[in-house]
Amino acid sequence: MTSRVPVLAVLLAAAAPGLLFAPVFGIGALALPLALVVAAGFAVSQLCGRRPALVPWRPVLVLVAGLLALSWAMLFPTTVAGLPTAETVRALVAGVADSWQLTLQSTWPARSDPELMLFVPLAALAAAVLGLELLRWPLLALLPGIAVVVLAQAYVALTGPAAVLAAFGFAVVAGLLLSTSDGRGDAVPTASRRGFVAFALVVPTVVLAVAGAVLATTVHPVDRPAVSLRDKQFVPLPPDRVASPLDELSDRLQNGGETVFTYSADDPVDRWRMVVLDRFNGVGWTPSAQPRRMGTELRPVLSVPRTEHSARVRYPRTESPWLPSQALPVSVTGLAPLVDETSGTLLDYDRTGPAVYDLTWLEPRPDPADLRDAAIDPNARTGLGDLGEVPAGIADLAREAVGDDRPAFQTALVLERFFRGNYRLASGGDLPSGSGWPQLRTFLLDTEVGTTEQFAAAYVVLARIVGIPARIAVGFRAPEETGRDVAVHNSDVLAWPEVAVAGVGWVPLDPAGATTGEGVNPKGLAEATAAAREQLPPPEDVRDPELPDDDTRNDGASDADGAPFPWLWLLTGVAAVVVAWTAGVPLARAIRAWRRRRRPGAAAVVGAWAEARDRLRAHDVPYTAGMTARDLATATNDPLVAPGLHSLARAVDVALWSKAGPAPATAAEAWAAVRAVRAGLAKRPFAARVKAALDPRSLVPPR
Repeated sequence: MTSRVPVLAVLLAAAAPGLLFAPVFGIGALALPLALVVAAGFAVSQLCGRRPALVPWRPVLVLVAGLLALSWAMLFPTTVAGLPTAETVRALVAGVADSWQLTLQSTWPARSDPELMLFVPLAALAAAVLGLELLRWPLLALLPGIAVVVLAQAYVALTGPAAVLAAFGFAVVAGLLLSTSDGRGDAVPTASRRGFVAFALVVPTVVLAVAGAVLATTVHPVDRPAVSLRDKQFVPLPPDRVASPLDELSDRLQNGGETVFTYSADDPVDRWRMVVLDRFNGVGWTPSAQPRRMGTELRPVLSVPRTEHSARVRYPRTESPWLPSQALPVSVTGLAPLVDETSGTLLDYDRTGPAVYDLTWLEPRPDPADLRDAAIDPNARTGLGDLGEVPAGIADLAREAVGDDRPAFQTALVLERFFRGNYRLASGGDLPSGSGWPQLRTFLLDTEVGTTEQFAAAYVVLARIVGIPARIAVGFRAPEETGRDVAVHNSDVLAWPEVAVAGVGWVPLDPAGATTGEGVNPKGLAEATAAAREQLPPPEDVRDPELPDDDTRNDGASDADGAPFPWLWLLTGVAAVVVAWTAGVPLARAIRAWRRRRRPGAAAVVGAWAEARDRLRAHDVPYTAGMTARDLATATNDPLVAPGLHSLARAVDVALWSKAGPAPATAAEAWAAVRAVRAGLAKRPFAARVKAALDPRSLVPPR
């Protein structure tokens, strides 16, 4: 009967790597389906062990049992009384064909929906089926599990202690399999295998960790983010067949009384965004959205204090895919929209009715003085795109507005003050519209009057000309009241520019002065921006803020005293130990054998005996100091090496007890016997040979 331990080990090697998807789905969502894969494979294997006639059908039975278990656990609503239906089969096929890609197109942590995560237990099930069939070759039986490891790392690469712990865990399972399987799945509790367990637990972990670290840092340096299949995977969007919110701005202002949406919030809200536009071809503005399916939550990275807010939004319109949102959304419940993480834009192209959802978001709260002196973020994904053919006089106007100031947030405030002091917000019934170069040139050089559409677009093009990353956001200013069912109307429509600030994100500005004035109180980040605006010195006193000191940067790899941890030296030392072990032990053994063979007369024969003895010791053959070559041949009880030991014993007897002494051919006969012993040992299992080759104890004289 097949031993339980090797079977369990190979199933763990196949399914446990699925837990490496924990950063994507979470441990809780993965634990049950992966445990069911192990249980199904183990139960079928034991059944086949008791019913040999079922062994040829084992892969099919494991596959069917695993699919049934996964159907009950993850696709039960598609079954009828627990029995799979055509819908269940379609879901399983989609799990193979589509779920892996849908997960790449989602934000992480992803929702634990079967349509996304089904490919993980299915991959583990496939690895379990292959691993069980390869169990007669233990090393090959590990390869399907390693394939699941590679798949997981292609999604999200583990680093640091987590990677070492995962490698150690796999090494434990591999050591358990290699130390308990005889090639047929039967247990082999020999001393050699018990000794190999320690070797299998330590060496693979060290070798994999060091080799992987060296290879990874060589191919992909540590100061760059890990490569992932997710890098270029986004949800493909259908062609837009609806008007851009920017193009609707003037029409909305003409029908200001119409309610657009309502929301309920306990905290004051400054504004709501609908879309962010960052591409300009000289004629119009479009978004460069890279949307993903909204997962359980987003985790914006900020280096300034922040506050968390939430609101329930009711948006009745169905003809537009854009939903009211915030710059840094954290979670959305009530529907599953798409989200562009860079802009915070929410989209839902499949909606056929009103949207009601709960939105949670973060609001940066930087210190106004720090914000005023902050640097721009040159690594922002958008903000410095093409401007088309810039009309004459526009570039000169941009330089006139900011002078020789270098790109910084203070310079962005100076440019905002330039617009506030030289241009006027349009009012009345005949409002200008359009934001291409013809309209912007007229606004900037001729009329100097426009709506927030022209103010925002003109600000962005001038900011980009002077090297400040900027983009347009379109949305609505929020009413001053809070509570339930706060109504947002067409008259609240607004376009504003945003500037990328290092450590803060995209900061909204107000060159038109549309969000300031009597009865209007800026909130959140806008409040900090307003305070920074008040601290801006007069134009003649504006000076570039001091550049940050590079020596003060902290990359997080420091100890308590601030000194960087010597990772390179540590890895180099570990690599040196591994190289010294894996190459030094065989080299030392080869040098010792060469010296023994070159001894004169009887010493060469004794050296041959010592060489054979030490080779057998490395293979865990028991030896005591009083044993002769014949005693060792008897104790070994191995027909592959016993003939060579008996031949060696005859040569030793002649060398030590013959009155005439050994003939020159005796030494050659002794070393031929050593080669026969080594040839016999070479036919032992691969694991035993590797362990013996690297065992340093054979270099120490026996006691």
